Amino acid sequence: MLSRYIHQNVTWIDLESPTQEEIRTLMDEFGIDTLIADELLFPSTKPRVELTERFMYLVLHFPAVRHTHKMREQEIDIILGKNFIITTRYEMIDPLHKFSKVFEVNSLLDKSNLGEHAGFVLYYMLKRLYRSVDHELDSVRQSLSSIEEHIFSGDEVAMVSAISESARALLNIRQTIEPHREVLREFETAAAHLFGPAYAPFARSASDEYYRVHNHVMRLTESVHELRETNNSLLSTKQNETMRVLTIMALFTFPLSLIATTFAIDAPSTPFIRDVNGFWIIVGLMIAVGLSMFAYFRYQKWL
Repeated sequence: MLSRYIHQNVTWIDLESPTQEEIRTLMDEFGIDTLIADELLFPSTKPRVELTERFMYLVLHFPAVRHTHKMREQEIDIILGKNFIITTRYEMIDPLHKFSKVFEVNSLLDKSNLGEHAGFVLYYMLKRLYRSVDHELDSVRQSLSSIEEHIFSGDEVAMVSAISESARALLNIRQTIEPHREVLREFETAAAHLFGPAYAPFARSASDEYYRVHNHVMRLTESVHELRETNNSLLSTKQNETMRVLTIMALFTFPLSLIATTFAIDAPSTPFIRDVNGFWIIVGLMIAVGLSMFAYFRYQKWL
């Protein structure tokens, strides 16, 4: 599906799962190289940037978590010329769809805040895309806040899986946007040749948006590590406390069981067995031993 937006002298072509006929039309209209045109038909595996005499070709992947509840990558291929920009995607990308509405409104109202060439359109587009990644991180922030509450509410065991899921989401987001650093560094250099030195601050500002999001990912990753350490400490403490109680119970029951077993031996010389009050004597002996052990444990501060 091909959508065309025009604002002043800048044309934006947005393609979703393009066909060969649509690609061939753009090749004729904008003079796109055959090799790059062929790559628009299928998703790419790695982000990159290429510069030709007439335009720049970028491939970027952005994470999507919040709306899908599972991590996946969304690819955007961008061909950037002096007065045109072509974006190719293979599914609905929410921030790009919203940006198209803003671009369309500006076109209808003839506003000029989108700049005088296509480089400014890409700048505002990248800002919206990176801010959408920050919105995706909000779901992780909310999960970490919920995890923290549950950890200190005694749900340490259940939080082991929740912490691992948050850590995996952050790792996937980081792995998705990490290659952007090299792409944006090359983009800054290429943009200076394509649009002139005056565009350099805008290219750096687009890179700053990436670094801001990357820093948020790193801070959340540190929070996950801290929560995992805290959860493991509390879980270990709870397990140690359980083992301590079980050990004390074993120390209580073993001597008493030994006494009961000893007096259960049916031998002529077994004391108290044939005594009228033998049962109560044995019970009293067991109570005395138990109280002595309890007093000793208290003295040693094991209880």
